Amino acid sequence: MSTLFSPAPTQSATTRTGIALAGLESVGKSALFRALTGQATGDEQNVRGSTVTVRRAAVRGMEADVVDLPGIRTSDDATTTLIALAELTQADRMLWVVRGTHMERELKTLSELLAEELTNKPVAIAVTFKDRAPAAAFEYARQIEADVGIPVCCVNARNMTAEDCANLLETLNRATVAKTSVIPPAKESVVEIVPQASLFDRPLFGVPLSVFFMAALFAVPVFLAYVLANTLEDPLDALIIDPLGNWFAAWPDFWQAMLMGDYGVISLGWYSFLWAFPVVLFIGISVALAEECGLKDRITASLDSPLRRIGLHGRDLIPVLTGFGCNVVAVFQTRGCAACTRKACVSMISFGSACSYQIGASLALFSVAGHPWLFAPYLLMLFVVGAMHTRIWNPALSRAQARPLNEAAFLQVPSWRAVSWRVRAVIKQFLLQAIPIFLLICAVGAALDYVGVLDRLADAVTPVLAVFRLPGDVAPGVIFSIIRKDGLLVLNTGEGALLQSLSAGQVLVLVYLASTLTACLVTLWTIRKELGARFALKIAGRQALTAVVSTVALAWVIVH
Repeated sequence: MSTLFSPAPTQSATTRTGIALAGLESVGKSALFRALTGQATGDEQNVRGSTVTVRRAAVRGMEADVVDLPGIRTSDDATTTLIALAELTQADRMLWVVRGTHMERELKTLSELLAEELTNKPVAIAVTFKDRAPAAAFEYARQIEADVGIPVCCVNARNMTAEDCANLLETLNRATVAKTSVIPPAKESVVEIVPQASLFDRPLFGVPLSVFFMAALFAVPVFLAYVLANTLEDPLDALIIDPLGNWFAAWPDFWQAMLMGDYGVISLGWYSFLWAFPVVLFIGISVALAEECGLKDRITASLDSPLRRIGLHGRDLIPVLTGFGCNVVAVFQTRGCAACTRKACVSMISFGSACSYQIGASLALFSVAGHPWLFAPYLLMLFVVGAMHTRIWNPALSRAQARPLNEAAFLQVPSWRAVSWRVRAVIKQFLLQAIPIFLLICAVGAALDYVGVLDRLADAVTPVLAVFRLPGDVAPGVIFSIIRKDGLLVLNTGEGALLQSLSAGQVLVLVYLASTLTACLVTLWTIRKELGARFALKIAGRQALTAVVSTVALAWVIVH
């Protein structure tokens, strides 16, 4: 896989041919990429704008590299479109990808955008949605081969058979320069197949139904994760943690503190895994299913109008929802936003999109404190204050800026292969990235606690935290949450003794403050790389101000 924004190799730089996949959004380019390379890349996602980076890999059975590009959009100035057009000018040959359900219109759009490349580079065409395309689409394919001279292959990208793969490879080998720079219209009209209507499209039901399903996408997996973790906690403690505690009791004090103390790598790290992993797993499954069946796209289209009032476009909801899995990935996905809304979208993600690790940590803290019901108002506050924060610091979209969305995706049965790949990728990221970093945080916290630094820190910040009606002992949780949001779990010190000493209002204020005071350092670093250090500092300052003001108001209303 290539690095972000890396240029496609030219013929002078390598003997391998570079083949670029060119097409509009959601036409199946990533699915064809996997079919050609055998690499799992989240290929079958049924969500527009899913490819926001440049992916490159060798084609099986051919001395060539294929490049998977973001979908081209003609309605705005999204960074993804600029990336795709820049890469296409460097490719040795192109594979145009269009949907059989919208074949004539999409070919016309591509021929207008890429007319120069059409007559200067070998081109082949892949027509996807073969199972949904009308018969006239296949006649049009034969017409193009005869009149334009470039080969055309019709495939079902979501379920590529061995025959489809062989035909696609053979079509690529026959790619040639077109006879003309214009793709002629079909001799017989090719009727577009419009995705089926649903309740999401109706003015009366669309918005409330979308809000309900959007909440359910996260409420259901979080509830299941809570039930699972709560059920397993006591038996696994008795089976694993208690015997380890007895065994390490004979070790020197320093190692007892490092491994099994209040911030111990084993004692506290275990709670991170037990409470965060089920949340990451179940939310990963939920989001993957929503994307695959087309539900996420319908929600996006339905909530377009309300989102414009806070400075976001409907398609900006996709990165915001992605942020509930990982804020870093969501920031990358904002490349698909228009220039006029991208910074507002990043602002909403940074403040209101609780990543799966943050959700797992928050759920664990509320449960250990004995107030699991606080999780619902906590998420509601994140969303409401996040929307207000976005609107305060960003203007609403003007009528000229509020361009309509494209047509909705098809509602369909999920592809279990794609769902399973996405879930495996989420699990791998959690085990190899999140857990090691949190264990490092535990080690640092245990060492600082052992030498007394955390006690002195608590004494120093007690006057500040008093403004929020919180004791100084919670300072480590707030500080470590700046490094990573699951750093909140260091508050589970003394097997929950600290949290259980607080009132329900104080627990809610504490978790809300630690969650919103700033984005985690990794997210801020990503924002800096994408939009510059000045904007990263600006967004951090604005978020801190909103967090402090809203937390003070919350503390004096609830705790007081």
